[in-house]
Amino acid sequence: MTRYDPDRHAEAHRDLETVVHVSCVRHSYEDGTTVHLCGLDFLVHRGQRVAVLGPNGSGKTTLLYHLLGLLRSREGEVRVFGVDPAEAWPKIRQRVGVVLQNVDEQLLAPTVADDVAFSPRQYGMPEDEVARRVTATLGLLGIEHLADRVPHNLSGGEKRKVALAGALVMEPELLVLDEPFEGLDPASRAGLIELLERLSEERGVTVVMSTHDIDSVPEFADYAYVLAPGGTIVFSGTPAEVFAEAELLAHGNIKPPILAELFAALGRAEPDAPAAALSIDHAVEALVRWKRGG
Repeated sequence: MTRYDPDRHAEAHRDLETVVHVSCVRHSYEDGTTVHLCGLDFLVHRGQRVAVLGPNGSGKTTLLYHLLGLLRSREGEVRVFGVDPAEAWPKIRQRVGVVLQNVDEQLLAPTVADDVAFSPRQYGMPEDEVARRVTATLGLLGIEHLADRVPHNLSGGEKRKVALAGALVMEPELLVLDEPFEGLDPASRAGLIELLERLSEERGVTVVMSTHDIDSVPEFADYAYVLAPGGTIVFSGTPAEVFAEAELLAHGNIKPPILAELFAALGRAEPDAPAAALSIDHAVEALVRWKRGG
């Protein structure tokens, strides 16, 4: 992998707005645990889909909570849409959609429709506009049939979709997702990946997502940051670049996608084997060409 080069990164995104910028934030919890999010600046540009990777205790959730203004640091800098979210959250809150890891904490209303309608009503939207947004957002996620259900009676995957609907109903510019694939079956997981890609490409929505679902990263993300225990941002790059660094990933207790492991093992056994592929289609193409001597 080509290690993170600030000049290269800046050049690639010269004309894009910087939506998120985190620089050397240190946060100390009451139990004495300290997370120091330093090493590399964390930069996210408009329309990017960025994955945050790292073992438990590396500070992934701490990073996301700083983006949401839920934590405040006395050291370092956090900017979301150009402001410090801990100080100016009211200025940007309509521009940010959030799904936390524990979605039960986000589901507060008696029915799914009421829960999704909560934010539009809080902002004083006319009831016909609220109804339009709720219907459209439930349809976007394919959960119209859940509209009258009680949220806490739903399955884990259904709850996560309802929480995502609540995040999308205000048509945010930035989505912050903490372990969004947890509890989803394969079809729902694939559907969510397709939806996030569509939101990014068609609406310019920026996505920052922490995940332990490593196999989803090549499918979902166009950029990734890797955190080490304690919060150090050790390296970054495209998924292909990141997963080429097997030793660094191993030190961070991060298991590469199964296809990356397969091609790495193949390369050790066969020096002329093709380079790693991170999707089934690309793997098939590479192996067919290799078999044919291409």
